[in-house]
Amino acid sequence: MQHKHFNTLLNGLKLNPPPSATSPITYAHLRLVDTFYQSPDSRDKIRVTRDEKTGKVEQCVRKIRLGDLDIYSPKRAVDWRISVNVEVPVPPPVGMASHTRRKDRMSYSHEEFAIDLTQADVFHELEVEVSRPEYLLSAATKRGDPGVSDLEKGAFDELIRALVNNTRILARNAGDWGR
Repeated sequence: MQHKHFNTLLNGLKLNPPPSATSPITYAHLRLVDTFYQSPDSRDKIRVTRDEKTGKVEQCVRKIRLGDLDIYSPKRAVDWRISVNVEVPVPPPVGMASHTRRKDRMSYSHEEFAIDLTQADVFHELEVEVSRPEYLLSAATKRGDPGVSDLEKGAFDELIRALVNNTRILARNAGDWGR
């Protein structure tokens, strides 16, 4: 029910944006297949993502988890997690896959952020992420640089503030399905 609620909420924002909106929300409905392989040189897994219909490889990455922050929200219907990961492009692996999962994903994009509603097997996921991690990293390097403008110095903090606020708004609007 939460998944449907978020889909309705996001579709409403796409079709009827608030008057203050300065840019449109874009939308794509994707059906993907992830195949996972063990990385030969580490504990990390390699994920190959293909379009379910065409079989075209959309992404082949090694995901490196740097850290997590779990946020418990006792007065909300959802808890949330901030995860910091690096996805390193790699060539397609050879060998046997450890497992495969199918994903039915509704992907919304707005300015610097992507919101993905994904059903993978029996699980439902809501993911909010920075669309251009290279911009985030670039902004982070300018935080204390005396040679850049105040706007550039504050860009990283503003991106993080907007990311957290977007997530908090979604958590606040998660409905009341109990815990």
